[in-house]
Amino acid sequence: MKTKLYSLLALPAAAMFAPATATAQEAFVDEAVSVTEYTCDNTDHYFSNWRNNWFIQLNAGVNQPFVERGIEMTAPGHAVDRKKMTATYGIGVGHWFSPYLGMRITALGGALHWDNPTLADPNNGWTKAKHVNVNAELMWDMFNSIAGPKDRVFSIVPFVGIGGDYTWNIYSASKPIAAGTNIATNEGVHMKTNSWTLPVSAGLQFRFRLSQYVDFFAEARASFYGDNWNGCAYGDPVEANVAVLGGFNINIGGRKYERINQCNYVSQIAALNNEVNDLRAQLLESGQRVAALESQLPCPEVVVAEQVTVTSPLLATVRFDLNSAEILPTEQVNIYNMAEWLKANPDQNVTVCGYADKDTGTSSYNMELSKKRADAVVSELVNTYGINADRLNVKYDGSDVQPYSTNDWNRIVIFTQP
Repeated sequence: MKTKLYSLLALPAAAMFAPATATAQEAFVDEAVSVTEYTCDNTDHYFSNWRNNWFIQLNAGVNQPFVERGIEMTAPGHAVDRKKMTATYGIGVGHWFSPYLGMRITALGGALHWDNPTLADPNNGWTKAKHVNVNAELMWDMFNSIAGPKDRVFSIVPFVGIGGDYTWNIYSASKPIAAGTNIATNEGVHMKTNSWTLPVSAGLQFRFRLSQYVDFFAEARASFYGDNWNGCAYGDPVEANVAVLGGFNINIGGRKYERINQCNYVSQIAALNNEVNDLRAQLLESGQRVAALESQLPCPEVVVAEQVTVTSPLLATVRFDLNSAEILPTEQVNIYNMAEWLKANPDQNVTVCGYADKDTGTSSYNMELSKKRADAVVSELVNTYGINADRLNVKYDGSDVQPYSTNDWNRIVIFTQP
C-alpha cells in the first residue's frame, strides 16, 4: 500500500524536474501512461509497531526426562519404569509481530530425576541432575490465522524452537558402577557429570485472556536431545524431556495492532491520480509554449530610440484655500513636478500666474491675494528646489480673469509658457 502511494506521489515530482526543452517535455507526456484506475483487494492487513505487543512470562510446572532404561537389555524384565517428575521453573520475553506470528526467548530450569537400575540393584536405582534450557521459539496464533484477528478469551498457540541446554551434577543415587565397566560387556563406559546439548523444542500453549494486560496460560512442551544429554550414550539415539507448565503473560502496553485496508484510500489515490494528470496537461501546455517561443529565435534586435527632450511645460496648477496664500501640503507635489520639469529643460522659462475667486472679496483685495499666491509658489521653486528666479515670470490677475467657470476653482496658480 505505502509503496504504491509513494510511487504515485513521485510522479508529480518527476514532472516538475522534467527537462526544460519542448522536445523532452512533449516526449515525457506522450510516453507516460495516464493514471486513471486503481484496484484494491478489500482485505484488512495488520501489523505491529516494534514498540508494542511485548510480553513477559513467568511459569512453573513439572518435567519428566525420557532416557536409557538401565539394564533392560542385559536383564530383561528387571527394568524399572517409574516416572520421577520434578519441578521446573521458567521465565521468558517475547514480541508479537502481528496477530498471527510472534517470537519469544524462554529459559527453563530445575532438577531432573530418572530411573537408572543397575546390576547391583536391578529393580531400583535412579539418577539425578540439574539443568537449564534456553530456547528461541516461533509462535503461531492458530485461531487468529484461521478465523481472523480478534481479542479472544481463549487461544491455542503452537510453537517450535531451538536452543541450548546445560546439564550438570549428574549423579547416580544407586550403587555406582565401577569406572570403565560396561553393564553388558564390562567394556569401556565412562560416566560424565555434565553435558552441553542443542535441543529442538515444540509444544502447544493454551492461553486464557484475563484482561488487556494479563493472560493465564497452560503449556505442554517437549524438548528433544542427543543421546549424550544425561551423560550416557546408550540405547535410543534421541532423548527427551517433557514438561507441563502454567503461568502468566504480562502484556506490556496491552495489545495494539494497526490495521490498513487499501480500499479505504481509493478516493485519496483517485485524487492523486487526477492531480498527476492535471500536472501532465500543464506540462504539455508549457512544452508547447516553449516550442512557440523557440520558433521565434533569434530575437529581433531592440532599437533604442533617441531620447527627446520635452519642450512644452507640464500642465500643472497649485490650488489654495479660501482667503489663503499658504501652499497646502497636498499641492507640494505639483510644485515638485514643475521644478523637475524645469531642471530637465534648462532652456525653458515659465510664467507663474495667480488668481482669486470673484465671489469672495473685492477686486482690489483679490488682486493683492493673487499676487501673494504667485509669490508663494515662486519662493518655493527658488528656495526649496533651487530654480533660478530669472526663469520665472510672475503674473497675477486677481479676480478680473476667471480661468474656470466653477468659481471656487479659481483660487489657483497656473504655470504657462511666456
